Amino acid sequence: QVQLVESGGGLVQAGGSLRLSCAASGGAFSGYAMGWFRQAPGKEREFVAAISWGGGRKTCADSVKDRFTISRDNAKNTVYLQMNSLKPEDTAVYYCARERNPGTVIISTREERYDYWGQGTQVTVSS
Repeated sequence: QVQLVESGGGLVQAGGSLRLSCAASGGAFSGYAMGWFRQAPGKEREFVAAISWGGGRKTCADSVKDRFTISRDNAKNTVYLQMNSLKPEDTAVYYCARERNPGTVIISTREERYDYWGQGTQVTVSS
């Protein structure tokens, strides 16, 4: 059973930065694409960023492009989300998730493609 634990959330002023981490245990990590999603109060969960199993391919939502960067360290079974130039609209609970199938070529932005999820970490950006 794969367990994903997010950390690094908190309260930050607009324009600030945070680095989220997601540590995986209990199952395979390096062969799977990983994704970050977020859910703001009263809104549906949305895709933020994803990275291929080897780290060579990445994709992100237009709303965070040029501000957020996803990366991974397979030796540490950890995926990261570096968030810069944060805005109040980035306030949400951030979740990491593991892609359903190993070795996928196309990185998915769809929730149903991810089968293991962390418990989430709160990010609050004040104006």
